[in-house]
Amino acid sequence: IARIKERVARQERVLVTTLTKKMAEDLTDYLLEQGVRARYLHADIGTLDRVEILHDLRAGEFDCLVGINLLREGLDLPEVSLVAILDADKEGFLRNHRSLIQTIGRAARNVSGQVILYADKETDSMRLAIGETDRRRAKQTAYNVEHGIEPQTIRKAINDIVQFVRESEAGYEGTADIAAELAKLDREEVLRIIAAMEEEMTGAAEALDFEKAARLRDQVVRLRSEVEGSAKDDVLQRLKQGARRGSSYGVPKHKRKR
Repeated sequence: IARIKERVARQERVLVTTLTKKMAEDLTDYLLEQGVRARYLHADIGTLDRVEILHDLRAGEFDCLVGINLLREGLDLPEVSLVAILDADKEGFLRNHRSLIQTIGRAARNVSGQVILYADKETDSMRLAIGETDRRRAKQTAYNVEHGIEPQTIRKAINDIVQFVRESEAGYEGTADIAAELAKLDREEVLRIIAAMEEEMTGAAEALDFEKAARLRDQVVRLRSEVEGSAKDDVLQRLKQGARRGSSYGVPKHKRKR
């Protein structure tokens, strides 16, 4: 908790990895009770809620994200300066040397990045992961010295993936253009196309490509709103309800519905 508060004071973020969903939820409850703004993320969280959780972490709505394998790869979070790996000595899929290296890499985007492996003993996987990390750091340090490079934290804009994306966003066809094309088709065909977009959105979220999922979501919301004559907020709520399978994240147990 003291280490988390150090990062919070510097307006940085923390990731904590556990081995089970129950551990993630219980630890989140404990952190909340201790005054730490924390949430958890695991496979039971609805796909659209995952998008909002990661956006809120980067935006500083909370400071500590507790998760399982979802933290292993695919997350680009330059605000994260501390990764805590619990039960690092429990050999297995989530704690083999490859998984440890990938998890350690979550702190590599921040110049103050630090990783702490909590364990009762040092396993072969831990030794391999630490050795490989040291090798990469030495190689990068030598390159920086040779080329006069001073390491800095990656600066990446926090796209507002909760609100509607701008239609002028580079590299993506505007919703107005898509709507014009769909207007030439009959209603049933349009609904089939929208359903396909929803499947792609879900697939992108499950693959942890959350910004792509958000763009697709916003297009689906706008198109369904036009086709059905529904309010955009109503469409968005229906999408969330369809994707949500357990989204009471960051809520103490006594407030969760069982």
